[in-house]
Amino acid sequence: MASLLQADRVLYLVSGEKKIRSPLSQLYYCRYCSELRSLECVSHEVDSHYCPSCLENMPSAEAKLKKNRCANCFDCPCCMHTLSTRATNIPSPLPDDPAKTTMKKAYYLACGFCRWTSRDVGMADKSVASGGWQEPENPHTQRINKLIEYYQQLAQREKVERDRKKLARRRTYMPLAFSEKYGLGTRLQRQRSGAPISGLAGLSLKEGEDQKEIKIEPVQALEEVEPLPEDYYTRPINLPEVTTLRQRLLQPDFQPIGASQLYPRHKHLLIKRSLRCRKCEHNLSKPEFNPTSIKFKIQLVALNYIPEVRIMSIPNLRYLKESQVLLTLTNPVENITHVTLRPCEEGDQDDLNSTATVAVSPKELLLAGKDAAAEYDELAEPQDFQDDPDVVAFRKSNKIGIFIKVTPQCEEGEVTLSFKMQHDFRNLAAPIRPTEEGEQGNEPIWLTHHVELSLGPLAP
Repeated sequence: MASLLQADRVLYLVSGEKKIRSPLSQLYYCRYCSELRSLECVSHEVDSHYCPSCLENMPSAEAKLKKNRCANCFDCPCCMHTLSTRATNIPSPLPDDPAKTTMKKAYYLACGFCRWTSRDVGMADKSVASGGWQEPENPHTQRINKLIEYYQQLAQREKVERDRKKLARRRTYMPLAFSEKYGLGTRLQRQRSGAPISGLAGLSLKEGEDQKEIKIEPVQALEEVEPLPEDYYTRPINLPEVTTLRQRLLQPDFQPIGASQLYPRHKHLLIKRSLRCRKCEHNLSKPEFNPTSIKFKIQLVALNYIPEVRIMSIPNLRYLKESQVLLTLTNPVENITHVTLRPCEEGDQDDLNSTATVAVSPKELLLAGKDAAAEYDELAEPQDFQDDPDVVAFRKSNKIGIFIKVTPQCEEGEVTLSFKMQHDFRNLAAPIRPTEEGEQGNEPIWLTHHVELSLGPLAP
């Protein structure tokens, strides 16, 4: 059965900036545009940063300052699982009498998955449980900081140059009388965000002081390379002492060769993001700010608004032989939904992957509204919809089973079919405005979706 475990069996077409076919569980529905949206046609906005281990929440400025890493949590350099702090007792000499010792608590980092500890690389134990762990210093830190400053200065100059061109273009096209009448001449000369007036005049990049130009020199190639040891190719390799490619790439600033050079890395921060429709700029998904909460303030998942098509049973499919396939339609909303299926027309630009023809009933199908209380009630009385037994196989709560006839047109390969699904939708979130005749103005909207089904290979 094509469910969330087999999501690629049933695909819905999203006609956004580019046409994308995705399962309904991975799509969103914009109630204001009345269209499906995928992750490719929405704007992703960062709401908050948090650590997945200690759940510390921090603003974007602080996360940027800390390089998007938590200061208190560490990842194992071998298996990248979260390290935990372990306590042990070690003998320590007394300050009054060095000849005598006493037991003192010491803390070290250990991985509960691969048994790696901070003692394996010679890190000293700490007397406190958090903070102050030894971190290796990058020998190229000065070079990296200089490159960062150089490219920041370069980006600032390019921004000043763009602002100067925009200002010159506005002055060229704006009449003098118009600018003097409405007082726009002084407004155009004001400082823009991030671009000082002195920078626009070409005097300096910083107001009040001359910024020294940073120059970088390219790294010169070495004329002589250190020779390899004589036993480099004959020495036996001890795999536990050699790091893997993944371990090296996870620490790009050091790229350790041996296991003795693996130091714990600060855990990466995660983000909570909002999804916004690019057409109407309304939020499609917005989580709670608290990192411990898994709820959403807004969550317009398409599964909650669009009827879901699933494959229930597939017979043996043979070339140019008509077969009957059983599908299910599920209504996610509380009101009755009218659904009509029709095959794709010839020359349809959306019908690109079909390898079979489909025959569906032109009759309108009625889907009962979703009732959470009666969904699992076996003794609930079935509603009388007067279904055609040749079209509707069964009906249970807000789900029905329908028959469609499929004729494969390919001698080999996967059998794929497409059809159009048209249904009505009532936007209950929109404000209800009474009309002049006293009727409610919340009229249904008719939506049409292009659905593709993958029925698998032909029978031998």
